[in-house]
Amino acid sequence: MGIQEKIKDIEAEMAKTQVNKATEFHLGILKAKLAKLRRELTTPSGTSGGGGFDIRKSGDATVVLIGLPSVGKSTLLNKLTDAKSEIAAYAFTTLKCIPGVMKYKDAKIQILDLPGIIEGAKDGKGRGREIIAVARNADLILMMVEATNIQQIKILESELYGFGIRLDKSPPRVSIAKNAKGGLEINSTVRLTKISRNEIKAAMTEYRIFNANIVLHENITIDEFIDVLEGNRAYMKSLKVLTKCDLSKNELPKGFVNISAGDKKSIEKLKKKLYTTLDLINIYTKRKGEKADLEEAMVVRNGITIGEVCERLHRDLRKNFRFALVWGKSVKHPAQRVGLSHILANGDIVQIVKR
Repeated sequence: MGIQEKIKDIEAEMAKTQVNKATEFHLGILKAKLAKLRRELTTPSGTSGGGGFDIRKSGDATVVLIGLPSVGKSTLLNKLTDAKSEIAAYAFTTLKCIPGVMKYKDAKIQILDLPGIIEGAKDGKGRGREIIAVARNADLILMMVEATNIQQIKILESELYGFGIRLDKSPPRVSIAKNAKGGLEINSTVRLTKISRNEIKAAMTEYRIFNANIVLHENITIDEFIDVLEGNRAYMKSLKVLTKCDLSKNELPKGFVNISAGDKKSIEKLKKKLYTTLDLINIYTKRKGEKADLEEAMVVRNGITIGEVCERLHRDLRKNFRFALVWGKSVKHPAQRVGLSHILANGDIVQIVKR
């Protein structure tokens, strides 16, 4: 029996199983088995012999365009960047990954136009695996949906979820410390209403972890607990864009950025939204005895540390780091001495002092 058949059998068994105290352990086992099979289906062992998209990340951030075929990804890429992606009035015009660069304020944002994802990609159809491999390495997923077919968003969210991508969420706060013996000890710092101890024990059994101390720091579901056990989920930011709004006669839903290819104002609005959603900030560097060049900003994500700045400037700088001097909002006084873990703020000036 193939993986897809096994998945269908488990889903059918789950659908016919009543949810109650008596079935909690059984359903927990089934959900864990399902997660392992989906991982095997979407990320098989070994190599695929090529056929992937050879794209190197560049710029200050990377955004991928995800949508069904003919949703307007290539048109949007051409409007946002200097790229020249082929456009045609039929499906699957884009058969490879087309990169472009969007310049906004001081930032250079890489935009990637990927082939259209199809319903059932998470089950092995189309080139979903190659598409998602690129998407998981991006900083933001831009989901494109036609204004005349809003239901497309449910398909995209389902496919991305099936590939282990969790949109606009943080990893569940769960601690699991494996032991040599002692069985499973389950504790929580909050009241649990979405998950039971039986479900937790079932999942741990399926993953063959029989001795561990488990602490749940938030009220999560069994699916979220299994995400922790899988350990390969991608927690990513997303932006929903409604295309071809000029063709829709219905009231447009909230929660989307509405655009039309011929409307320059809507494209500019999207650029601004992309920039703010990526949460980028500007910092500046200076050498000892010199003034900072405030015309040349280093564009970085909000929350970046001194250590991460060192890695961006030079691969050996962190290894030879002594301390840093910082001027700006993140420190209490000018030229404050800080370490590698110090978090910078927008507009800060940094001087790295080596050993």
